Amino acid sequence: MPHNSDSSDSSFSRSPPPGKQDSSDDVRKVQRREKNRIAAQKSRQRQTQKADTLHLESEDLEKQNAALRKEIKQLTEELKYFTSVLSNHEPLCSVLATSTPSPPEVVYSTHAFHQPHVSSPRFQP
Repeated sequence: MPHNSDSSDSSFSRSPPPGKQDSSDDVRKVQRREKNRIAAQKSRQRQTQKADTLHLESEDLEKQNAALRKEIKQLTEELKYFTSVLSNHEPLCSVLATSTPSPPEVVYSTHAFHQPHVSSPRFQP
């Protein structure tokens, strides 16, 4: 750190008696060091607090990520199950066999509410 720049300070223009100048410089130096020590301590506290906050946020995001991955896995399994049920049901369905061919989205959406022939034990109330 460069030597103090207080020499341009207006309070320096008044020269104290030769013996007191050294002691007033020492007092200012001690005060400046104390002020700097406190500022550094506050800075370290803010840095620690920020790191703690980021750590907690990271843990929360990891938990959310794990929960979402679990949900994706569950939904993928449900999709497989319902796809299998539908594949097994289509050849046996009298409603689908007697209706006129139309785009699959229309067939499934118009028949989405008919009574299922297969009940899922996973989704019973």
